[in-house]
Amino acid sequence: MSATRLLVLGVVRMFGRAHGYQVRRELLTWSAEKWANVQPGSIYHALKKMTAENLLEKVDVEPGDSGPDRVAYRLTDDGEQEFQLLLTRALSDPEVGHPEMSAGIGLMPALPRQHAISLLRQRLVHLEGEERRARLMLDDQADWGQPPHVVELFRLWAGISGASHTWLEQLIERLEKGEYVMADDAEPLFRNPPSNQL
Repeated sequence: MSATRLLVLGVVRMFGRAHGYQVRRELLTWSAEKWANVQPGSIYHALKKMTAENLLEKVDVEPGDSGPDRVAYRLTDDGEQEFQLLLTRALSDPEVGHPEMSAGIGLMPALPRQHAISLLRQRLVHLEGEERRARLMLDDQADWGQPPHVVELFRLWAGISGASHTWLEQLIERLEKGEYVMADDAEPLFRNPPSNQL
């Protein structure tokens, strides 16, 4: 799974139709190049690749002011399914990497509130298990016969798991209290435009 793929689909979906420069500009405002390593070239590559995969379709070509023409894209029905699948996985699957999970958090408002909470609770269950395993490793370090400096890795693992667990519980609590504008709110931040919208 690629954070760039999810983010590009999400931003095109958010605008209803968008060209590469719009996607790039939006992701720059999110600082996605820092936390998801999204580079301008990867945005344009993703747009072309997903068009070839029938996840996006070209809907308009505008002449460029002093450069190449600007091609506007929108999601196809397959693109909407791919977006939902990638977003669901980014929020719930503990095996996805940090950039993908960060992309999922950034696009979380595209989901209905209870669905987002449910996905995050799945991740929370996994984090609780990770935290327990890390503490067991620390408690039983003498039994494992590890060199003392390797125990620092167990401490790091426990610290990261604990901090992630606390943050995720707080995020779920904020969502349950009604924070953030979600897809099923009266004025959703991320609308799902009809597939035939130009």
